[in-house]
Amino acid sequence: MILKSFFAVAIFTANMAFSQIATATPAQPLPPATTIPIVFTKSIDANHVHAGDPIMAKTTQLVILADEHVLPAGSQIVGHVIAGTPFTFDPTPYAKQRQSTLELQFDAIVDHGNKIPLSVYVRAIADPLSSWDATKPKSTDLDSLSTTTQIGGDLVTPSQSEVRSQEDDVVGYKRRGGVFAHLIAAKGNSPDGCDASDTEQSMGIFSASACGLYGFPDTTFVRSGRSGATSTILLESRRRPMKIYSKSNALLEVTDGDMHLAVR
Repeated sequence: MILKSFFAVAIFTANMAFSQIATATPAQPLPPATTIPIVFTKSIDANHVHAGDPIMAKTTQLVILADEHVLPAGSQIVGHVIAGTPFTFDPTPYAKQRQSTLELQFDAIVDHGNKIPLSVYVRAIADPLSSWDATKPKSTDLDSLSTTTQIGGDLVTPSQSEVRSQEDDVVGYKRRGGVFAHLIAAKGNSPDGCDASDTEQSMGIFSASACGLYGFPDTTFVRSGRSGATSTILLESRRRPMKIYSKSNALLEVTDGDMHLAVR
């Protein structure tokens, strides 16, 4: 009886120690230039949102962090709506239509239950049609290899590991787990432009030089989060309610300011 009690206490003590170690072990902070390809899983409509509403999004391929730690595809992105201005048409002759705006903030990425705070900017964002188009090969007699075109123009062929630009330069590689590339500096229609990197990053369905908006008609990319308020984006539309539809994709990039520890 005494021996059984001793083993019970020993097991309980070991479990408590393991639990404390697991709780005290923080996830690694995200290195600058780390890219996070995501997909929005719920639409965000400026006509219906309220400040504080959650952003529903997840990663679309694995993301490599410090010390070869990997976040799997499907990792949750935590964020919230800062503000939304609905669209109301003004029928007054010569009226200047009021802009519909949508301002969002990306707060954290979930790593096996741990929330790693994010300091990111949105390198590129694509609507559902552009996102869908990037996954479907073009039906043409000139290409029998089922090549797909990344958002931004890079070409991915299922039977080849190399990812090539429109000029046929090798700009990345397709491996198990997704598409990876060194980032290429570009301006696009982003308010702050996009920088280059000398490290290999996760790209999802985006090109190495993808930068700005893709497929959002009548929309202005006012703030990407690279300057000013980090991790926040501001989009404006003068002709319709500003909306990010479900299945839109985005490529986030960690800025130099992300030196936070994981929180729970």
